[in-house]
Amino acid sequence: MSRAVIAGVGVAHPAPVRQEDLWSGFFAAHFGGRQRVLAQRIFANAGVVTRHGAVNPLVEDATGWSTPQRMARYLAEALPLGKDAAGAALDAAGVAPTDLGLFTVCSCTGYVTPGLDILLARDLGMSPHTQRLFVGHMGCYAALPGLGTAADFVTARDRPALLLCTELTSLHVQPPSADPQQIITHALFSDAAAAAVLLPATSPGYAVREVAALTDTATVDYMTWDVTDLGFRMGLSARVPEALSAHVEPLVTGLLARHGLTLSEVDGWAVHPGGPRILDVVQGQLGLSAAAMAASRETLAGHGNCSSPTVLMIVDLLGRRVDAPSLVVALAFGPGLTLYAALLARC
Repeated sequence: MSRAVIAGVGVAHPAPVRQEDLWSGFFAAHFGGRQRVLAQRIFANAGVVTRHGAVNPLVEDATGWSTPQRMARYLAEALPLGKDAAGAALDAAGVAPTDLGLFTVCSCTGYVTPGLDILLARDLGMSPHTQRLFVGHMGCYAALPGLGTAADFVTARDRPALLLCTELTSLHVQPPSADPQQIITHALFSDAAAAAVLLPATSPGYAVREVAALTDTATVDYMTWDVTDLGFRMGLSARVPEALSAHVEPLVTGLLARHGLTLSEVDGWAVHPGGPRILDVVQGQLGLSAAAMAASRETLAGHGNCSSPTVLMIVDLLGRRVDAPSLVVALAFGPGLTLYAALLARC
């Protein structure tokens, strides 16, 4: 069992833009012709009211940008965004950058070398002896294996760790397409950075009790993220909710059972909002109330699907409530098809 505690979280976003403005000002023309009616329905039913974009299509059209152009912009935008989130998490935990033993960065939306881990360690003033780990291409669930790795380090070394998830999906807007998967992708995804400081268990916060995973390789082609000459192109099968429905209940109940717990004892749920259907499947399979799903749906509405930072954003939202839950299960999903779950207990 981990003996690490999430002692501080920081979140940062680019400027917000309303979903209806994105539709009327850009995507209505982008998905024109016979696809417009379908696209309009998907945008309207995505559960998103406001999103964030380092690249706002109402201001600049990135559909024709080459992948090198997008990677250059990734570096320019990801550094200040990640620095804001990491700095806020360190301040919230009362930890100096020089005290960190491990700095883990998760991102699947850009490649730069030297990486964000090196450049942010420099800009934040970390010790040259701080260990670094970069986690790439795990997609929306990356925060939870990142959290598990950081918690294991804190448990084994008794030193602080910092986890940062930074994603700029707005860089990867694709040329016009009749593919429904591309419409869904452009209707949901958003940009954000979220960071968490983990400290030894004597600190207040959410203790990381366990991180668990399940991967169904029979569905490996259901979710893809391909590097093309025009950025990264997502594949998102309509069968993803069906696949999740077969696995989410045994993963969660097994995790809880190992700690002598049941579903009814969990009073906080941080479910990655991959989309409204994903949230509906999780709610139905676990028998959760509308109130239990409120934080996830609120995050989807206010910020969209921000990929890996999103589940940390929801944990932060839950922890800031006056009636903050005592026991939280965090869930996230991504390529593989992979499900990750984390059990968090308030100290």
